[in-house]
Amino acid sequence: MSSYLDKVNWNEDGLVPVVAQDVESGRLLMQAWVNRESLQASLEEGRAVYWSRSRSKLWRKGEESGNMQKLVDVYMDCDNDTLCFKVQQIGGIACHTGRESCFFQKLENGEWEASEPVLKDPTEIYGNS
Repeated sequence: MSSYLDKVNWNEDGLVPVVAQDVESGRLLMQAWVNRESLQASLEEGRAVYWSRSRSKLWRKGEESGNMQKLVDVYMDCDNDTLCFKVQQIGGIACHTGRESCFFQKLENGEWEASEPVLKDPTEIYGNS
């Protein structure tokens, strides 16, 4: 019997990209990576669990900030190599910069401009580290 995990086309590092989308607004919140363990943990825990490439460990969204993502649905693209987490964003902040979305930089006249405000100072979320 084949597992749902075996249907995913994992890259050479055992990862696939995943985008997180707000289930209510449809807003694209962030992009991250998952491996088999983090995808399985996400489904078991009902929350977004990613693989941190920089720290080489599981990353439960909101473990430091409190802005967790409740997992509602999981979708896979037609090539089986990208996932989409439909989430309820707890706290309204998905980005480490204190914004609703990581996709806040808009290309305007050849320049990247911040297109939305900081909702909470990152030092208030993460401290001065």
